[in-house]
This record gives sequence, C-alpha cells and structure tokens, in this order.
Amino acid sequence: MSKDLVTVEREREPDGGGDMLVKDVMTHGAETIGPDETLQAAAGRMKVQRIGALPVCERDRIIGILTDRDIVIRGVAEGVHPAQATVRGSMTAQVVTCFEEQPLHEAARLMEKHSIRRVMVLDSSKRLVGVLSLDDLAVIAGGLAIDVIGNCIDPDRQIQRGHWQHIS
Repeated sequence: MSKDLVTVEREREPDGGGDMLVKDVMTHGAETIGPDETLQAAAGRMKVQRIGALPVCERDRIIGILTDRDIVIRGVAEGVHPAQATVRGSMTAQVVTCFEEQPLHEAARLMEKHSIRRVMVLDSSKRLVGVLSLDDLAVIAGGLAIDVIGNCIDPDRQIQRGHWQHIS
C-alpha cells in the first residue's frame, strides 16, 4: 500500500505543493451548463473550450458534473439522441468539492480517496469558483499529481446515482 498523501507531501516539499492553497493552483472560473440543456449543447461547449467536463449548475449552485465519458456511456451508448436528451439524464449527481482556502495537499487527498481527476472548488458561500484538476496539480506539484494518479482505481468503476451530496 502507498503512503498517505499528507506524509508524501511532507517528505517531498518542493514537488508536493508545500503550503500552497487550492486557490493558488486551480483553474479560476468554470464553464458550466444547466441540467435542462441538451447533451449536444454540452458536447459542443466541451469541444469549443477543449475540456472534458462541465459542472452542472442550477440557480447558482452546483448539482452535478457531466464528463465527455458520461455523454458517451450514459447517453449515446444507451441510444439517446444527443439533440434531445438532457444533461440531467446523464450527469453524475455526486460531486466532490473542496474550498479555495484549503491546503492543496488536502484537495489532492480527496482526489485520491474518491479516485477522481477533478474537484469542484467552492468559495466560503459554497458557490462554484473554479476547478482543480490533475492537470493543474501536474503543473505546480507534479509529484503530488503522480501520487493521485498512482492511487486511482479503474475508471470503469461503478458510479452511484442519486441525489447530490457534498462529499469531503
């Protein structure tokens, strides 16, 4: 078994993010989509923005995340027409979040714990202010990103469907 990320982060100071906060590394702002927009609109937005995931927001709150993989597996492979199917029907309702003022290594630990590549970043009012991705980690704290990737499980794992909940 691998060491806990907190231990690894302390042992590898320059490459482990040090005392950095999530807000220092995250991608500020996030392209979002509404739950009633179509999968085709979502795919088009992903193409233009050159991104693989969109936070799903309703009334200024995050209610899910839609990835390019969700569109293919839960949409197209199920026979739905992307111009007619809504984001709500294919999104993942469980969203892992962190706060912009959290230490970077804590957010990386969340990514490792939940085997995910992105964490939605909230402000103190629990409003979406950005996204922290493995790419963001790799640029600033490559060793920390390698630890997260090394401890992620198979991306084909079963994803629970259900009501949105804040996971931390």
